[in-house]
Amino acid sequence: MQRNLFDPENIIQPAETLGLTQQNPMAVRYAVKGDAYARQGTMVAWRGSLEFERKGQGVGNFLKRAVTGEGLALMRVTGEGEAWFASDAAHCFLIDVDENNGLTVNGKNVLCFDASLSYDITTVKGAGMAGGGLFNCAFTGSGRLALSSAGIPLVLPVSPHAPVFVDTDAVVAWTPQLSTSLHRSQGIGSMLKGGSGEAVQLKLEGEGVVVVNPGEPKPAQQAS
Repeated sequence: MQRNLFDPENIIQPAETLGLTQQNPMAVRYAVKGDAYARQGTMVAWRGSLEFERKGQGVGNFLKRAVTGEGLALMRVTGEGEAWFASDAAHCFLIDVDENNGLTVNGKNVLCFDASLSYDITTVKGAGMAGGGLFNCAFTGSGRLALSSAGIPLVLPVSPHAPVFVDTDAVVAWTPQLSTSLHRSQGIGSMLKGGSGEAVQLKLEGEGVVVVNPGEPKPAQQAS
């Protein structure tokens, strides 16, 4: 039996609780009363008495972003109402961050987060500029964070005796207790012959978890 899009059960009613909730696999809803933050370009709909304004990153993060090309172009959401966030129909999911366990995140995967969380642009330890400049956003504090990935993410455990290697374009987030370094999986000779296309991975060691994007960004096509 085919369902009508406009059947009453498909109509989204006002939220009963404040904060971030999962609307569907490709969107999250934020019931705001006060402040919230979101990555610019991710808001797809809203209702209520809300205002959106661009948020400065501060001198330190602005300079880091100018050098690294990474960071969070944020907007501040204020007032009382509801807003929906999504990113190109990507899979969306929620993570709860607490004061004892922060989270290191690839900035391009951030949708929105509670104002109680703070962030800083950090260098991936052990990578330096040899990896083309690997930088991410370290979230601290207590609150909820909405992220996106190209599909249902892989959540892989990391233990002292079982490090995990992740393609640098596929890593979404990891717990800050993990140590990182770059790992080359092929020799110079193999690289000169074309190699596998996956020459360098991010190696994560210690005790924690890493979130992996099941799909990598497609390289931009060169103009003919």
